Amino acid sequence: LSSGINAEYGGNEQAKLSPEELRELEDSTYFDKRELQKWFREFMKDCPSGSLSKDDFIRIYQQFFPQGDPTQFATHVFKVFDSNSDGCISFKEFIVALSVTSKGSLDEKLDWAFSLYDLDGDGYISSAEMLSIVTSIYEMIGNMLHLPKDEDTPQKRVRKIFMQMDQDNDGRLTKQEFKDGSKTDSFIVQALSIDYDQSKIEPKKS
Repeated sequence: LSSGINAEYGGNEQAKLSPEELRELEDSTYFDKRELQKWFREFMKDCPSGSLSKDDFIRIYQQFFPQGDPTQFATHVFKVFDSNSDGCISFKEFIVALSVTSKGSLDEKLDWAFSLYDLDGDGYISSAEMLSIVTSIYEMIGNMLHLPKDEDTPQKRVRKIFMQMDQDNDGRLTKQEFKDGSKTDSFIVQALSIDYDQSKIEPKKS
């Protein structure tokens, strides 16, 4: 996640990761020690309990999408960040997801995006699942974008995506169909998701 979540955290200078935690997170993310310690201080400033609640996560999105209602989209994204499904986002869950969405390869980002759209986790994206996510994106962006006539409703957008991506016409997208379609059509990538690099939790500049 990237500019929406970004400017929210500013730092508790006492908060520090242990050498063991640092080593583990360096191995599992693209951040270096200095970046990890800074992110941890910023995270603990606003989340002294060490975890981020769904309500707080939604509130961050609301600050960056004031013209729309990001509640549903933020809820979908929260579920992907909350990898152990315990109802809150730990610093480790946060930084691992942020590493992928901000610094990961295209393949890693598309794998992450697939998990966002595959709401029931069955390995496929149905048109209903796609419609749920696309509808939540339209609700979030509100009137910020002027869309062409063949994309001015979530239903039209989903129909267009499936026409281009569903290679075997079985009414659902495999991960490979999703990734192939996203790689070969940059417009489809934009249609599928917001730009996470523009809606990240970044530390406040001091």
